[in-house]
Amino acid sequence: MPQIARFGVFEVDLQSHELRKRGIKVKLHEQPFQVLATLLERPGEVVLREELRRRIWPGDTFVDFDNGLNGAVNRLREALGDSADSPRFVETLPRQGYRFIAALEATAPVVEPAVLPKNGRGQAEAVLPANEVPRVASARVFQPRVWGLISLAMVGLALLTWNLARRRHEVQGITAPPTIRSIAVLPLENLSGDPAQEYFADGMTDALITELAQINSLQVISRTSAMRYKGTRKLLPEIAKELNVDGIVEGAVVRSGELVRVDAQLIQATNDRHVWASTYERSLGDAVVLQSEVARDIANAIHIQLTPYEQARLARAQSVDSQTYELYLKGRYFWGKRTDAAIQKSIDYFEQAIQRDPNYALAYAGLADAYDVRQDLPPGERFPKAKAAASTALRIDEGLAEAHAALATSLFLYDWDWSGAEKEFQRAIALNPNYAWAHQWYGQLHHAMGRQQNWAAEVERARELDPLSMALLGSGSGVAVANGQYDLAIVHARKTLELDPNKPGPYLLLGRMYAKKGMYKEAVENLQKGVDFSGGAPEPLSVLGYTYGASGERENALEIVQKLKLLSKRRYVSPYDIAVVYAGLGEKDLAFDWLQKAVADRSSQLVLMKHDEKLDTLRLDPRYSELLRSIGLPL
Repeated sequence: MPQIARFGVFEVDLQSHELRKRGIKVKLHEQPFQVLATLLERPGEVVLREELRRRIWPGDTFVDFDNGLNGAVNRLREALGDSADSPRFVETLPRQGYRFIAALEATAPVVEPAVLPKNGRGQAEAVLPANEVPRVASARVFQPRVWGLISLAMVGLALLTWNLARRRHEVQGITAPPTIRSIAVLPLENLSGDPAQEYFADGMTDALITELAQINSLQVISRTSAMRYKGTRKLLPEIAKELNVDGIVEGAVVRSGELVRVDAQLIQATNDRHVWASTYERSLGDAVVLQSEVARDIANAIHIQLTPYEQARLARAQSVDSQTYELYLKGRYFWGKRTDAAIQKSIDYFEQAIQRDPNYALAYAGLADAYDVRQDLPPGERFPKAKAAASTALRIDEGLAEAHAALATSLFLYDWDWSGAEKEFQRAIALNPNYAWAHQWYGQLHHAMGRQQNWAAEVERARELDPLSMALLGSGSGVAVANGQYDLAIVHARKTLELDPNKPGPYLLLGRMYAKKGMYKEAVENLQKGVDFSGGAPEPLSVLGYTYGASGERENALEIVQKLKLLSKRRYVSPYDIAVVYAGLGEKDLAFDWLQKAVADRSSQLVLMKHDEKLDTLRLDPRYSELLRSIGLPL
């Protein structure tokens, strides 16, 4: 079979595993590429489904073969712009197999690939001459097999070595080391053949981001923004431009029983140049060690000088009980969804992990994060549990940035311990300078204390690290609001809606800004959308009720108050939300009564009450200053 096959506007390089359309590379993952390569070996002939199974999914691979093959063929057709009903390239013969039906032109014989050397950790790894520009197989080309033997891993990477060797004849002169000081880790692809393993792939992605983020001299995009590219078909330079990074890490994870394999590669974004690639195979319990190795190898590939502390931290990664680690990954997976039901699931998984291993610090840190963001429980139930979990995590491992940030959040929002919270935020950022949420909440602390320049700087830093986060885009709008730039805030909100038109936050911001401009009709329209998309959550209802009151629609505002009181019988509703509606109605006494109840509840919204425009009508009342003093905020 020739190494290059051409048909129509397409060209297939069977050595580098690249599909090109009019010379431009088309992203095609390994399984659909293997289907295409098999069909091209016998053009015009029927290739039976069983033959494809033996070729692509050997007997030791545990997948749903029918679904896996159907999915691979569908992805191949997407890449080719083909149709099952009117095929131009791949014809389906029902219950039999597939046939390649296009006219085929081929050139050049196949060159036999070499075998990769191993490094000291049992990895198959690319080794480049000093004067050679790295080049590996097409982005996201990974074989969906879990190999129990290292020799099979070497065979799987043979094409990589051949491709690297080929570049020796294409490039002359000495190439300078790549300048990469900012990266994004795209979601690792789940090639286990089991959609139920998505949590595992996402969890491994999250853990790798966390490992890399703790390298001070490297800027790493946060998980929230990276996850927006899950399943994307965008080109890597385009993604890098959107995230403003120098490099992209992408890869795949395969799990079969207690074995885990991770394939990873680093691409310099400006020229789509492959800088480094490696394969790692470990038992599930050694996954934490694996992630530390990947982080260290990436740092070495781009000549990042690790500090002695960073070297020691990466070196001390330890194995963990496999079931405990799996429970932890499930907890983080549901924590990332942020709904009340998902947060409760995450708490359940973190608690199960702790039951299996009472000394597993990461599970305690996850539990603290879950209680910090849970909105349906009273503050007196959420934050003491978050503090206890974070404190336990830090007793086990003082170097966990997540635990310091979780503790700081509780000290800030519940204890009103401003100095204690500041100390913990600073420690979290020192340990993980790329932790966007630590910067975000530290910025809110500055805001509460009246340090507006520091607030703006921290918010901007958080947005650099997590540019596609809906919540952080809203924080940037908050700075504009504080400066009276309502039109700019509206622009921010509309840009945020372009990312996701089904989130309530941007509609609430639009509604607040239109209300500030006296455009109550537009305000109510947007706020009602916010209420609908939130499922009738307390805060959106509160802002809608306030706007009704401020615009003179008293009956509608009082109806919202009743809805909030009824809702409080099913879940926690902060008295602050009801106070806001009464403030819009001009009912100052009732507003202050409910604010006092909010103080008794230690409602987290109180920390920013000094900057809440919905309370503007209360500011000249002496009771307002008394409230500020009661929670320790500067007047």
